[in-house]
Amino acid sequence: MPADNSHLIVAAARRRSTATRRRAVAALRRMDAAGTAITFETVAREAGVSRSWLYNQPDLRAEIERLRARHRVPATRPVPDRQRASDASLLRRLEAATKRNQQLEAENRELRETLALALGERRTADLPERHRDTPTKKSSSVIGPC
Repeated sequence: MPADNSHLIVAAARRRSTATRRRAVAALRRMDAAGTAITFETVAREAGVSRSWLYNQPDLRAEIERLRARHRVPATRPVPDRQRASDASLLRRLEAATKRNQQLEAENRELRETLALALGERRTADLPERHRDTPTKKSSSVIGPC
């Protein structure tokens, strides 16, 4: 009958488990100290363990969830109800913005026309007298419809 060596196998499994736990705890400490994003995936990669093993360790799982929640910053802070804009208020702001946009478009159109006239006058003034293509006198004869 072969000798019962099962106690050696159990001892080796305990050593592996202890080493795995040490790597996971050390990884968590390093990541927390460095401010690294802590998730099951990042801890598993850093420690060289599987995610399923981390999920099956209640104390490590709780610590990962605690650190993950602590490092999580909300993207936007909720606005209190009394500070939220009503639909009517938003509609008024949209109407005011639309009206201002129309005013600016009209102003731009007017400025473009004024600029075009000024540039035309400048061009005409810069040309020698014989090269001007704009007549100085109005023609008395008008060509009628064909």
